[in-house]
Amino acid sequence: MKQFRAGQFGFTLLEVMITIAIIAVLAAIAIPNYSDYVKRGKLQEGTTALLAQRTKMEQFFQDNRQYTDVSASIKSPCSTLPALKYFTLSCPVLTTSTYTVAADGGADLAGLRFTIDQANNRVSTVTAGTTMANAGYVGAASCWVSRKGGQC
Repeated sequence: MKQFRAGQFGFTLLEVMITIAIIAVLAAIAIPNYSDYVKRGKLQEGTTALLAQRTKMEQFFQDNRQYTDVSASIKSPCSTLPALKYFTLSCPVLTTSTYTVAADGGADLAGLRFTIDQANNRVSTVTAGTTMANAGYVGAASCWVSRKGGQC
């Protein structure tokens, strides 16, 4: 006696392979876009910290008429910079009448530097051959880049 099935159960190999191909195409598009989206979110930490530091520097100048330390007890905001997760802050230029605060990217933001000075000039620098340069980011002389290709 032969047994007959009322219906077919399961998937054919062709159906499974088509499903895998569709998932692979979607992943090839989604993963790089998501990675760039996450990187752009990390950039905000650096720019926000620079703006906060600029505010502190200007408040200090209003009180003391200079950007450098006044005495051992009255220190410039550049002497106590906050620790950040994705950036390292520094004050490469600090005189009585001028300053530049820099935020250097670390880890997957390596090679990126944002700066701001007493005249509110914002500059982005991307070092060639670094992680950020290889990801398609380029520097800008008049703004902080927030996207690939030097877009501000």
